[in-house]
Amino acid sequence: MAAAATATTFPSALPDCPDKCGEIQIPYPFGLTEGCYLKGITSFFINCTPNSKGEPLPLTGNVIVTNISIIQGQIDILMYNAIDCYSELGTRLSYKWEWQRRLYNPIFTISQTQNTFVAVGCDTHAYLNGFQKDQPFSTGCLSRCQNISNVVNGKCSGIACCQIQIPGGLINITLEAYSFKKHSFVFDFNPCSYAFIIREAKFKFSSAYLTTLRNNKTLPMVLDWTIGSEKCDLSRNKSNYICEENSTCVIPCTGLDTVVYHDSYLKYGCQLCTNSSLYYYYCEAIDIDECKEHNNCTKKQRCVNKPGSYDCLCRKGYHMDEPEGEKAHQTQGKFFQQNGGLLLKQQLSNHQKYAETTKIFTTKELKKATNNYDESRVLGQGGYGTMYRGVLSDNTMVAIKSKIGDQSQIEQFINETIVLTQINHRNMVKLFGCCLETEVPLLVYEFITNETLSSHIHDKGLSILLSWEKRLKIATETVGALAYLHSSTSMTIIHRDVKTANILLDDNYTTKASQLTKKSDAYSFGVVMVELLTGKKVLSFDRLEIDRNLAISFVSAIKEDRLLQILEDHIVNEDNIEQLKEVANLAKRCLSLRREDRPSMNEVAVELERLRIMGKHSLGNIDVSSHSFNVDVVTGCSTSTTAEYDSIKDQVLKPVEDGR
Repeated sequence: MAAAATATTFPSALPDCPDKCGEIQIPYPFGLTEGCYLKGITSFFINCTPNSKGEPLPLTGNVIVTNISIIQGQIDILMYNAIDCYSELGTRLSYKWEWQRRLYNPIFTISQTQNTFVAVGCDTHAYLNGFQKDQPFSTGCLSRCQNISNVVNGKCSGIACCQIQIPGGLINITLEAYSFKKHSFVFDFNPCSYAFIIREAKFKFSSAYLTTLRNNKTLPMVLDWTIGSEKCDLSRNKSNYICEENSTCVIPCTGLDTVVYHDSYLKYGCQLCTNSSLYYYYCEAIDIDECKEHNNCTKKQRCVNKPGSYDCLCRKGYHMDEPEGEKAHQTQGKFFQQNGGLLLKQQLSNHQKYAETTKIFTTKELKKATNNYDESRVLGQGGYGTMYRGVLSDNTMVAIKSKIGDQSQIEQFINETIVLTQINHRNMVKLFGCCLETEVPLLVYEFITNETLSSHIHDKGLSILLSWEKRLKIATETVGALAYLHSSTSMTIIHRDVKTANILLDDNYTTKASQLTKKSDAYSFGVVMVELLTGKKVLSFDRLEIDRNLAISFVSAIKEDRLLQILEDHIVNEDNIEQLKEVANLAKRCLSLRREDRPSMNEVAVELERLRIMGKHSLGNIDVSSHSFNVDVVTGCSTSTTAEYDSIKDQVLKPVEDGR
């Protein structure tokens, strides 16, 4: 029986899906990319993000995953420690998010059997809040002592450390740590209160924790996961059975007595734990290769199997809707005409300056630039189509993407293309031209090598590199590019989608921006400034309800004189507090609900440049450019992992009073 159990193996991931993030195995129903985790349940998505050393870091929400167990139905994480610290004068040193830590995930429950709730401190009361069976739940404990000599090492006895068991089925928890008297009577040996849930087997109390736990931002904790609550044989007969076609129900084991059943016809094994009354299941995918069975791919496409389906991808040498055979040239001419090629040629012939900046690319040129649209050149895929990295004959690096739009707007598309190719600003992504010989027009942009500003702000490893001086430089150059669009071009260009995900940084961390009304751009740029100041995401359900919308909570914090509590810790120092306050108030003006109260981009640009110059003088003329952080702002750009350029339809060439 034991041998049979040992021989039973579980799948690590779905076919053609990555199964590791660093050294951590990621088994199905978890997954690292879309289509690789359990369909429709984003809680099973594991975000593999590099840490400050560039090492892959698996995250669920905002916590680190250290292990996933199919057998036990558990996931090990590093949960944040709630910390409330004070100075000798009784000044609170912790920010709100530090003394209130939240873990929001409706799928995972806090393991009752593996964890314990602990509060540490000699002037401490702590709380564990959450939901059990859709009802709010709260518990807590307190600890007060006045002499470290009474503290017993190795045991959480109630003196300096109190510990309580956790109820089963607890979800969406908040940990809170507080002090009774600001640690004023125990400051010498205990300046902080701590509250945390920890894997009980990993916890052994020490009096040193009274001072050293402040350095442990995260601690090991265990979550239980499930996608069902019934035995396999009962759930299979129900209409809402989660394990769909080509999948099977498997019951993980918590005991030693294991019976393994095999059914070769159904191609799955069912593992049953005879000594456990707790049942939960997951889907072990048994995929059928449709590419071998049947598919609808054409001869210029190759079939790629994926779980429950398949994709038809272009074979090497073919591209998108490019025609093949003897009629290729004729079809290319047809596409060229219907995409406005004749109109574009006429415009270029009538205006020499247009002809000098707007290039009409041929399919032959772009095929060569992308090595016949080789898969290794793919930058991204989405509703816009596939985007490729290319190298032109003069060695210029470019990004090539589809421009999907309305055929009735061809004239507007041609006019916009001409206008945008005229733009020449160091902080704007350059549009070189277009190819009109394919069914869907292709746009050829300057290639931006690094990731977005958003990724640098919200990645903990990268954000520490963004000092306040660098952030202010990025903001100054970004708003300079927007002011240029609003005021310095032949006609007003409104960005419409200013956000950190649309601001790209090249290898030198130089910024590039894209293109509603001028005042809507002002509001959006205000949000960018708030992200730079706080390091927080624009919208997050991991925060308390009143703080989920960053712009609203930021304005409230300024009104309530709580600015320093919400700023990113590492950017604040004694020398720049006044500068930070001025930038924060400028951001608040941009976020005014009344459009007429918002400043223009020119005003913001002048003010930020003034503050930046003053900051340089006060800090001894620091040369920020020596840190290789030049900022460029991308015309029509959005990205996930690499630059993904937005379509020209996102660039409106006249003001639109939409009330924003």
